[in-house]
Amino acid sequence: MIQKTTFIYKPGEHETEKASNSYLMSLIAFIVGLPLPIINLLATFFFYISNRKGTYFVRWHCTQALLSQFSMLFVNSFGFWWTVSIIFYSETITNHYIAYMITAIIFNLSEFIATIYTAIQTRKGIHVQWWFYGSLTHLICKP
Repeated sequence: MIQKTTFIYKPGEHETEKASNSYLMSLIAFIVGLPLPIINLLATFFFYISNRKGTYFVRWHCTQALLSQFSMLFVNSFGFWWTVSIIFYSETITNHYIAYMITAIIFNLSEFIATIYTAIQTRKGIHVQWWFYGSLTHLICKP
């Protein structure tokens, strides 16, 4: 799922800090805005906007963090609104709901762990690509 590679050049200290912060931004937003899934995406998006003219290393990692949060928005929003409909309307908890919530929790946990790992490695100057998002980031973010 995660691939460590050598980047084109050795990033400086300020670059590794900003790139690592792009992942930490989503973690902090996750903790602060836990019930609302859009908070993570907005925090990561604003961090991306503020660093979009930075070095390639910083832009690349900000883009990868943004793409991962974008996909998490769909997973978490669907679960959030399904839960709201169960709480406030007369819907029942079904096996499909339980299966979806277990899947969403597993997906969130794996993304949470991968984000922490990537933030640590990126802070060390190691370029980390996620399985799906790394290839997509290469298509979007050009040197």
